[in-house]
Amino acid sequence: MKKFGIYFLAFISSLFLFVSCSNDDDNDIIDEPTLKTIVETAQDTDILSSLVAALVKADENADSDLVGALSGEGTFTVFAPTNGAFTALLASLDDFDSLSDFNTPEKREILATILKYHVVVGAAATSSSLTYGQEFTTLQGEKITVRIDGDVYIQDPTDTDAKVGPADVLASNGIVHVIDKVLVPQEVLDALNPEPMPNIVELAMDTDFLSLLVGALVQADAGLVDLLQTDGPFTVFAPTDTAFAALLDALGDDYNSLADFDTPEEKALLAQILKYHVVAGTAAYSTDLSDGQMVETAQGESVTVSLTGGVFIQDKTDVDAAVAPADIAASNGVVHVIDKVLLPQEALDALMPPTPNIVELAMDTDFLTLLVGALVQADAGLVALLQTDGPFTVFAPTDTAFAALLDALGDDYNSLADFDTPEEKALLAQILKYHVVAGAAAYSTDLSDGQMVETAQGESVTVSLTGGVFIQDKTDVDAAVAPADIAASNGVVHIIDKVLLPQEALDALMPPTPNIVELAMDTDFLSLLVGALVQADAGLVALLQTDGPFTVFAPTDTAFAALLDALGDDYNSLADFDTPEEKALLAQILKYHVVAGAAAYSTDLSDGQMVETAQGESVTVSLTGGVFIQDKTDVDAAVAPADIAASNGVVHIIDKVLLPQEALTALGH
Repeated sequence: MKKFGIYFLAFISSLFLFVSCSNDDDNDIIDEPTLKTIVETAQDTDILSSLVAALVKADENADSDLVGALSGEGTFTVFAPTNGAFTALLASLDDFDSLSDFNTPEKREILATILKYHVVVGAAATSSSLTYGQEFTTLQGEKITVRIDGDVYIQDPTDTDAKVGPADVLASNGIVHVIDKVLVPQEVLDALNPEPMPNIVELAMDTDFLSLLVGALVQADAGLVDLLQTDGPFTVFAPTDTAFAALLDALGDDYNSLADFDTPEEKALLAQILKYHVVAGTAAYSTDLSDGQMVETAQGESVTVSLTGGVFIQDKTDVDAAVAPADIAASNGVVHVIDKVLLPQEALDALMPPTPNIVELAMDTDFLTLLVGALVQADAGLVALLQTDGPFTVFAPTDTAFAALLDALGDDYNSLADFDTPEEKALLAQILKYHVVAGAAAYSTDLSDGQMVETAQGESVTVSLTGGVFIQDKTDVDAAVAPADIAASNGVVHIIDKVLLPQEALDALMPPTPNIVELAMDTDFLSLLVGALVQADAGLVALLQTDGPFTVFAPTDTAFAALLDALGDDYNSLADFDTPEEKALLAQILKYHVVAGAAAYSTDLSDGQMVETAQGESVTVSLTGGVFIQDKTDVDAAVAPADIAASNGVVHIIDKVLLPQEALTALGH
């Protein structure tokens, strides 16, 4: 039972009890509650029985009187470990199964030292008065530190903080805060662990996965082994064997092992790399680091700390080193294990081949051979331009993309060599410039949806980020970017699966899109539709060649044949619509297939939508099981194929001639 809690409540309650202590009715005196001393409070609290026993055990030494001191008049703050805390302490110590094992004057002196480390003399510090980072000098002489993180914690020199709770137990001579761990001062840690802490070199030599770091220190032959055994203090970022193996692999065949750093120059370079892992003059634990902090190394260049998602160390490369584990204490500093060898700029300049420029990168990439060929064939100084400082952003079409363009251009362009006249070379140069953005190295993360980017050709491309990264040119087909962000010394390259075409190139290379009449005339199975437009003699041929826009539901020859068959012997061919009245009726039927003022693609249609035609009556859209157009008969027309673009609208092929009520009435149906 937590008697101190009951006692504390009783103390609060007693403030409200008034007792008359005088026969004088005019004088009421409030009895002051009598608080117990810290020792008495602990004696009355079951969970502090081990603390009381420890005090008594320590006082078996003739020169110790902790019970007497904590029963005296002084003002104390006592951090009181629970029985469980003492049990955990004893379990962690060799040869100490119970407090009775403190059975010599020397051992009891250690126990007294521990207990004094829980006492602050001269202050009764309430929990509400404690602040983060606040330090108290204890009766033992060393300091303890307050940490506040939701709860209140007390830090000693070990790795585990003591949690306070309950707090603020009042006593006549101070205040008690119950804690869940026995605090241990450095003096006791040193006494209980007589083996000296290893220095940084000894620590590395005793760690299996740091054998290559030790080997590198020896191979460099620059006094680093001796240096890292001096007093320091040092902070060392220690790459694992795996990290060194990855570095050697990246360096290629010239460096199969650390022994290949064998010339004076290479040994000196290895020494500089190792110094880049050492911070002299401080033992910086992970809690001392801050996000974005720049730390100067013994090599002279700085590393940068990143605390986003963990602890990382940034060097002069694009890959950060992850710290794990951190805070390995040595006698002369601290070691943080990292998963990568850090490289200063000095090492990158000496070891790593220079980043290729854009032309060199393209020449080294198998699937960009046609791009390189196009740059040469254009003969417009583009090869030289893309080797200057830039910066440039280049959208680089693959060989497959160029092959698709040549195929689309037809027999006149079987290869890039067919761009052989001055005019064609100039056009090819303009197409290539349409893939170049001058003055910026725009990585994919710099692009935004809908962004318009002006190219070196003068026209702009548009960025689309829906479902990936796409570049839109002046055609209807976007170029997909994959892979993106290939760095070059003078910019960045994004691989694309299509040759981008500016309007200038479309005008020069691509035949104009036919209008609706031209499209029908070029389509074999629409010959009867063309014949009907001519036979109606109502200006429909001329109308459907104007700007529009129009939507035309175009019946196939089979559809017209079926209509003629249904009309009987009077209509064996369209030529049988030969009277003025029949020509007018045929014109109305044809107008029933035309929607004026809109180019309605299938994606613009909705189920049940009624669409007014140029004839005046409406057709109805049905999207059940496909795209169908309903006229005034009981049979719907199926649309297939849909969405054939024309310069002045769109054509949907249908398998039936649509009939308005006007036609049904005239034809006797």
